[in-house]
Amino acid sequence: MTDLQKRTLLKVAALTAVASAALVGCGKKEEPAPAPAPAPVASAPEPVKPEPLKIGFAYVGPVGDGGWTFAHDNGRKALEAEFGDKIVTSFVENVPESADAERVIRDMAGQGNKLVFGTTFGYMEPMLKVAAEFKDVKFEHATGYKQAENMRTYDSRTYEGAYMAGVIAGKMTKSNTLGVVASVPIPEVIRNINSFTLGAQSSNPKIKTKVVWVNTWFDPPKETEAATSLINGGADVLFQNTDSAAVLKTAEAKGKRAFGWDSDMTAYGPKAHLASAVINWGPYYIKTTKEALDGSWKAGEGSHSWWGVKEGAIDIVSIAEDVPADTKTKVEEVKKGLADGSFVIWKGPLKDSAGKEVLAKDAVADDKFLSGINFYVKGVEGKVPGAK
Repeated sequence: MTDLQKRTLLKVAALTAVASAALVGCGKKEEPAPAPAPAPVASAPEPVKPEPLKIGFAYVGPVGDGGWTFAHDNGRKALEAEFGDKIVTSFVENVPESADAERVIRDMAGQGNKLVFGTTFGYMEPMLKVAAEFKDVKFEHATGYKQAENMRTYDSRTYEGAYMAGVIAGKMTKSNTLGVVASVPIPEVIRNINSFTLGAQSSNPKIKTKVVWVNTWFDPPKETEAATSLINGGADVLFQNTDSAAVLKTAEAKGKRAFGWDSDMTAYGPKAHLASAVINWGPYYIKTTKEALDGSWKAGEGSHSWWGVKEGAIDIVSIAEDVPADTKTKVEEVKKGLADGSFVIWKGPLKDSAGKEVLAKDAVADDKFLSGINFYVKGVEGKVPGAK
């Protein structure tokens, strides 16, 4: 083989090796690039907590009156226990039934209260006026009868408690003379005096009822004076439609018997105390607040609630040990009948104190009749102030 042939073979071999190396290099698999790190996931924003519903209460008396206002304030406390931090409540006590009530109620609305309770009859006109100015506020008026697009009314059937107290009074009196210290001569109070008398007559047809009006809801000295007058006039069992415990205290001091009213007043006169006709405002206040929170609250003409034994708003409690067992049984039967509708208090035949028939035989009084009572039933002495 010549040198030229050798060089040619060597050149071919070299070219072949280079080509083979290139082919091997082209077939090499590259390592994948590392995956990028995942982007951080943004956390969901905290839900915005709604502002608590601000609720204001206007009270005609002090929260420590032991009766009417004390009962309303217990209802306010029941709200706080039920709804916790969903609501904020406040109250103003000793708000008179005058122009000053309008100022207080307007101030409540202006301070951001979106639900306002006025807890006495005399606030009706002031609340109507303020309600017309604050359309975004819900107003609730106790014992009234006028409503507006953002104001409704509510009441408790206190006459049911008065009747049950009367059943006991008729049995426990020795003089057959009962005494009532009355506040203001409006249908609510007159209805309670009459119902107390009807209850007493159901257990003792011989009784008569004497009434002294004090023309105010809360005035312990006046209530004491009225109770003393009734006792001096022969009454040995006293009933009241006033807000303090003065009547029971007077009975205790003079060795007579009496009832608590609106709240359990046993502690104010344990020896004199026969029972207490109480109001539980909690169920209504809870219902109303729930409606305000969930948007179902409605007002307008006819938006009135009147709750009694049936709804758990009225009861008679702490009946004295010396009340006879058969009387206690009768009270329980009345209470059961009021709860299930099998018993009604205002049923004819019924006459007023002048002998005029006001309910025919077997006729049952409706709420309209009950709301307009301005007469005494037979057995109550005297005349209703202002009545013809």
